[in-house]
Amino acid sequence: MRVLTSTGLSLPTLLFLTAQSTFAVSSSPPLSSSLLKPPRNVASVNEVRSSKVPAALGLESTVSRLSEINRGGSTAMTQESAALSAPVKLLIGAGGIYGAFLYYGSLQEDVFRYTSVDGTQFKQAWLLQVLEALANVLIGFAGMQLTGATPNIPKRMFAISGAAQVSAKACTSLALANGLSFPVATLAKSGKMAPVMLGSLLLGGASYSIREYLQVAAIIGGTAIVSMGKKKGGSSNSVMGVAYIVLSLVLDGVTAGFQKRLKAETAKAGVKPKPYDFMFWTNLYMCLTAVVISVALNEVGTGLAFCSANPEILSKIIKFAVCSAVGQSFIFYTIANFDPLVLSTVTTTRKIFSVLLSILMKGHSLSLTGWSGIALACSGILSEMAAKMGGKAKAH
Repeated sequence: MRVLTSTGLSLPTLLFLTAQSTFAVSSSPPLSSSLLKPPRNVASVNEVRSSKVPAALGLESTVSRLSEINRGGSTAMTQESAALSAPVKLLIGAGGIYGAFLYYGSLQEDVFRYTSVDGTQFKQAWLLQVLEALANVLIGFAGMQLTGATPNIPKRMFAISGAAQVSAKACTSLALANGLSFPVATLAKSGKMAPVMLGSLLLGGASYSIREYLQVAAIIGGTAIVSMGKKKGGSSNSVMGVAYIVLSLVLDGVTAGFQKRLKAETAKAGVKPKPYDFMFWTNLYMCLTAVVISVALNEVGTGLAFCSANPEILSKIIKFAVCSAVGQSFIFYTIANFDPLVLSTVTTTRKIFSVLLSILMKGHSLSLTGWSGIALACSGILSEMAAKMGGKAKAH
């Protein structure tokens, strides 16, 4: 029968530990760190000091000394980790965003350029949003369980914001499904500041600098030049595709307004949602909205039938949804560890690389005029990023 002391260690073990400390026997094997951990029922060192083990054994000083060594080692390791954590965390966050969303964009383009044997194409943009939002809901729910859900979150503005956001994303997909090229769509979406500025000017009485007007003009003008700068034989951008991307930009502006109201409502309620709260609740309402619309448009049956007949596109859609959820997680990771400007820089440059990757790998043929449009639009995007960096520097 093994006799345990109040420290949770057997008496022979404690005697051995004391002997090792007192006589410094070099041939003794090192003790496992698990032996030094007090059991859960020991609340503090005071309980060790009040034990009935004779003080002559020197256990008090031994345990105390080992505890100090353990704490000192932990502090040193923490400091060493902190010294190396910033660049490593940036590499993880930025690398995750680049990897997930570059592949995400490539898959999205593949889905809507895919043509089956009978000549039909995937047009069910709302069904695609159901699957994408569902993947984000699952990851968001898992994240909430790990980080802890925030109670008493006001849901009404989450529902409105989610509905507007999924509508904007669906319109982008519909633009691709109706013939708009991926580079043009991505550059156009980079000009989402335009509807925000217009709404603020007309409704809010806001004012903007000349530089901000030039930035938006460069993005819009460059996008227009790219859309007209196709070489002969290249695919043309349809009027319907352009109409959908414009509608998507308008909905981006509406979504931004609702998101501001969402933040105001949560602050008024005295609630501060965590990143995964936002991810879960926003995507839950995005998913519900997309389900209702896709059922109303009969996209569920036709879309699933198309995927069943073409397993190749089904695998692309699944990867697309997973990339979206993983990318969102890396965005929240970056937000949690760095200034928002870092995230803005990463996502802005990612869009430029997405455009270049699509042109180089998907067979888009651009004339010299088209490339000049790319340069103009990218200059507007980079100027916007530089303005944010300058504003941040002045704030400090």
